[in-house]
Amino acid sequence: MRLLMLGGTGFVGGATVEEALDRGWSVTVFNRGRHGAPPAGVRRLVGDRLALDGLAALADGEWDVVVDTWDGAPQAARTVARLLDGRIGHYVYVSSGSVYAPPVPAGVTESDPVVDADPDATEGDYPQLKAGAERALREVFGERVLLARAGLILGPGEDVGRLPWWLSRVARGGDVLAPGPVDLPVQYVDVRDLAAFLLDAGAARRGGAVNVVGRPGQATFGELLDACLAATGADARLRWADPERILAAGVVPWNDLPIWIPPGHEWRWLQQMDVAHAYADGLSCRPLTDTVADTWSWLRRVGQVPSRAGRPPRPPVGLDPQREAALLATLTVDRPV
Repeated sequence: MRLLMLGGTGFVGGATVEEALDRGWSVTVFNRGRHGAPPAGVRRLVGDRLALDGLAALADGEWDVVVDTWDGAPQAARTVARLLDGRIGHYVYVSSGSVYAPPVPAGVTESDPVVDADPDATEGDYPQLKAGAERALREVFGERVLLARAGLILGPGEDVGRLPWWLSRVARGGDVLAPGPVDLPVQYVDVRDLAAFLLDAGAARRGGAVNVVGRPGQATFGELLDACLAATGADARLRWADPERILAAGVVPWNDLPIWIPPGHEWRWLQQMDVAHAYADGLSCRPLTDTVADTWSWLRRVGQVPSRAGRPPRPPVGLDPQREAALLATLTVDRPV
């Protein structure tokens, strides 16, 4: 199989390239060439979707599968699609659950409405850009494009820093603010399992939209933090706090305390997506302990969370130590809540 990876140096793109190489595929990446050399055996084409004549390197060539993680202007996604049309077997677009139109119901399915988005747009917020790109690609490829609406993605190489923040915080030791309830279901997908699904779906030429994330309740928040303790071997103590009191103190779920979205919160649907379609198409997810342990091994090797390839910087996630200490002094209890 011949893979064209549009990008290839970021979190999902890097995992997809590694998975394709492990399968013995022929791999070509197209990117700006600013984030290090590709792995051995990978052909790099240098270009920039947003530059004049920036797609010249893609003028020739044929590929069986294209995987695209683009989150910029939908208009640029359409331009690439038109250039490649007729020279590829199947197109796989890594979209996001963020495309669903609010208020998003728990158990959201692929048939629920998405945000209004313009396929000709050159700017917009993240949901609009992803939804606009979906529309642009469908206009070109129809059912020859898979729209993989990913949920929370964790694993080695994570460039947002959600799981790395928890691992680093637990590794620092001492009392750790643990947001309850301890049995809160967590829904996520390991980036390596996502990459395997993308390539399987591309090779099988599956089309349409699909929510790609593990099953709701595949793990709990308590199990996540216990796995961080086990992976780091840290002398840390989880101090559990009632979610209502945490929210009343002004803590922002997902950002101040990464991954955590408490019951009843407007964003809770992000960890309650329906995934029947993905599992019917062969999605398989490894145990939480493997994801956490492998992410810790990677983080120790690289030293810090890498910058996001091709994207502007984003605010860091996680509470700063002083604010956490103040919250620990007033909110926590000795038993899980």
